[in-house]
Amino acid sequence: MIKNYFKIAWRNLLKNKIYSFINISGLAIGMAATILIGLWIHDELNYNKHFENYDTIAQVFQHESSNNVIGTGPAIPRPLEFALREEHNDNFRHIIMSSWEQPRYIRYGNTNINRRGYAMQEGAPEMLNLEIIAGEKNGIKEKNSIMLSESCVKALFGDDAGTAIGKIVKINNRHDLVITAIFKDNPENTSFKAMDYLVPWKYYITTQPWLERAKTSWGNNSFQLFVQINDNTTMEAITSKIIDVKKNASPEEAEFNPQIFLFPMKDWYLRSEFENGVQTGGRIENVWLFGIIGIFILLLACINFVNLSTARSEKRATEVGIRKSIGSQRGQLIFQFLSESFLIVALSFFVAITIVLISISGFNNLASKEIIFPWLNPVFWIISILFILITAFLSGSYPALYLSSFNPVSVLKGTFKAGRFAALPRKILVVTQFTVSIALIIGTLIVMNQIQYSKNRPTGYDKEGLVQMPVMSNEFIGKADIMRDQFIASGGAIEMATTSSPTTDVWSNRGGYTWEGKPVGFQESLAYTDVSYEFVETLGAKIIEGRGFSRDFPTDSLGVILNKTAVEYMGIKNPIGKLIRDSDIDDPNPMAPLKIIGVIDDIIMQSPYSPVKQSMYVFDRNGNVSYWNLRLNPVNSVRKNLEIIEGVFKKNFPNVPFDYQFIDEEYAKKFRAEERVASLSKVFTVLAIFISLLGLFGLASFVAEQRTKEIGIRKILGASITHLWMQLSKDFITLVIIALIMAAPLAYYFMSQWLQKFPYRINISYTTFLIAGLGALLITIITVSIQAIRTATTNPANSLRTE
Repeated sequence: MIKNYFKIAWRNLLKNKIYSFINISGLAIGMAATILIGLWIHDELNYNKHFENYDTIAQVFQHESSNNVIGTGPAIPRPLEFALREEHNDNFRHIIMSSWEQPRYIRYGNTNINRRGYAMQEGAPEMLNLEIIAGEKNGIKEKNSIMLSESCVKALFGDDAGTAIGKIVKINNRHDLVITAIFKDNPENTSFKAMDYLVPWKYYITTQPWLERAKTSWGNNSFQLFVQINDNTTMEAITSKIIDVKKNASPEEAEFNPQIFLFPMKDWYLRSEFENGVQTGGRIENVWLFGIIGIFILLLACINFVNLSTARSEKRATEVGIRKSIGSQRGQLIFQFLSESFLIVALSFFVAITIVLISISGFNNLASKEIIFPWLNPVFWIISILFILITAFLSGSYPALYLSSFNPVSVLKGTFKAGRFAALPRKILVVTQFTVSIALIIGTLIVMNQIQYSKNRPTGYDKEGLVQMPVMSNEFIGKADIMRDQFIASGGAIEMATTSSPTTDVWSNRGGYTWEGKPVGFQESLAYTDVSYEFVETLGAKIIEGRGFSRDFPTDSLGVILNKTAVEYMGIKNPIGKLIRDSDIDDPNPMAPLKIIGVIDDIIMQSPYSPVKQSMYVFDRNGNVSYWNLRLNPVNSVRKNLEIIEGVFKKNFPNVPFDYQFIDEEYAKKFRAEERVASLSKVFTVLAIFISLLGLFGLASFVAEQRTKEIGIRKILGASITHLWMQLSKDFITLVIIALIMAAPLAYYFMSQWLQKFPYRINISYTTFLIAGLGALLITIITVSIQAIRTATTNPANSLRTE
């Protein structure tokens, strides 16, 4: 019996090839999109789950209040480690101090590479459960040891990577460390994907004097602290115990009301955003967004199947009547039509798998993922079978119930008519399809407009033709002025300045200052950067008042430049010449007063979607240099400039890799997350529209076929092609206009909510809705017109010859 059902279903598919093609292709595209979205969501939800101790690992965060605004972040003071070990050690399996992710030169023989990694305390490899390929499990016990990733070892040793254990490498051309272990690279979907090396904390704290001084400073939030809790406790329980550790230990910091808490690994990636001390979400919003889009795309494909099946009901009415008259029960007919639905969905699924396999590489590039098809994952195939059954039931249940309900007597007497309201459900479904499609168009346009709006925001400096070079080796110390002269003399650059942080980021925030007119109780926090002479000229920053640092003024060594926001934030009127002093009057070594010599326009160093932070640029007296910034010679090509600069660089530093970054490219990285959302949205919006139009084309074909004789009679009576086109198209155009009216407020509401997370955002324009509506109407008219014009131009003699 079941075999017979599927045989009949297969014959019906072959009999109606066009409609079968529309159904299968529409469902296949919808299912392929849903599978890709599902794989993407699975990858997002499994971020960091590579680590076996995922459920018990946390990073120590703190809330701090400043001027009634609560800031939240992972930067903590070094004494916190000692307090946790002394007072709360029984709650933790591991307490691991860590540096931030840092680039370092690693050299072996003549091979010198630049890699990123961490300095961590003993126990980090065990806590993170690093997969050791060779060497010791805890390879950072000794001060002069280093653990390297598999890819890093291959880059250093090539074919001799297997002999790397015990070899000595030089870090930053300064210290010799012994390779004690090689570990497998962490996957891309982990927070430690850039862990190319791991050096001991004991080594790290001896590299710079300030690290030792920070041992007792509760106000120096310059470190990271990771923990693994014991199995017999919870994150919440430990947080309740440690929340006031910093406040109780440091009366000076108590005014900021610091609150220490554990931020679990499961939230690092998906729920990392805080607003005024409250966790507000993060990337999880994108997971929900694309999950909903995936469901809607599949729903659109199912709607096509339902519409085309019910639209062709009259053609199958006789079949139903005969089956019922010879004894078929309604349940048997329902099973017959559901089997047809299952066959179509099953075929669509195999086509969808093919589409996924073909497109997954491009999808990975678009989404910046490394997703592989889960051939050997039984859960995927169980979900796929359920997916097929549910989709078959959803798309086939209404047609099955509708077709099986026909009265056999009416059908066989020829008096059966579908009824004036029979098309109403189809019209509702078409409106639903285009409501979703138009809402996606509007949403995608708004996302693109927001990104472009932020890109067009003035950056406060000229990022074109600006290059930064990381200078991490001791060989660079004291060489900045010499190299500036050589770079300019070579013709590859026209100016150069040094900075303690990259142009596109803030590495240090400082407070503890006082100035004339400072409000009582004001708790300042300013982005802090050490810079050299020619900083303003190199960046092309705009001076609003005063001037930049100049070699003609020796007193500039105690100078400071503020940005426009800092002047407003600090409430300083007529800032030029005013002094900024250390507010700690009891400090035996207070900071020398800094004289404001200039005010520059705001430079975007952090998020381009947020207001610029109040910033101070202090003349670098202590050699705190992390980057050389070069303004390339505009007369030459970029390539020629870089060749010249590399030649000068290699002449002076033959054992150091020539590394550089274009500032415009670094700035562009700030938009990547949103651009990925926009790119994925564009792809899935196009697919949704295509599926909707595919169904619309099928319905238009059916309507044209149904009205062939009517069109023939109208032509004989003198109707023009334009009039006939309008007769066949107006219903569909009306449905799309209704969909636009429904989609506009829905899209406006949800996109307004999405825009709220951007302090610097667009106002949603009516032109967005106009473009989306006109676009939807245009493609609808084109789709319907293909069939309408073909029918309208048919010779009426051919359509009426049987009458």
